[in-house]
Amino acid sequence: MDAKRLGLRPAGHTTPVRDSRMAHAIQITVDAADPRAQGAFWGEVLDYVEQPPPPGFDTWEEALDAFGIDRSDPNRAFAIVDPDGVGPRVLFLKVPEGKTAKNRLHLDVHTDPGQLHARAAALVELGATHVAEFDEPEGHWITLLDPEGNEFCLH
Repeated sequence: MDAKRLGLRPAGHTTPVRDSRMAHAIQITVDAADPRAQGAFWGEVLDYVEQPPPPGFDTWEEALDAFGIDRSDPNRAFAIVDPDGVGPRVLFLKVPEGKTAKNRLHLDVHTDPGQLHARAAALVELGATHVAEFDEPEGHWITLLDPEGNEFCLH
């Protein structure tokens, strides 16, 4: 692999070297018993909003009808998005089974260090569960569970 592909610059150059490849956009998908409730909780955690209907539709009902998608369970999926369009979309999908083990992947949510405890308390008020607080050489964080038991860390 050459220096350009690794993002390395010749000595004295200050402009970053960019590969012609683009980063891949991602979506985070979360299994949930109650997608709408989970979406509302995580919207508050991340300062996200409910994803608006696609262009040309005033409501999700109109869009789903136009696309021929069954609306018999209005809580089968729910999506939230970054209102600034920067962060990934988060999609909550209804699944019949509950969470049975520790997450293999979790989100780290960053907050102002001076507001760590206040933010954790606010999230507990919204339905999170406080698990533990850590003050380690690599950082200070609080581990919480969302209302359906998914671990996440507040840094």
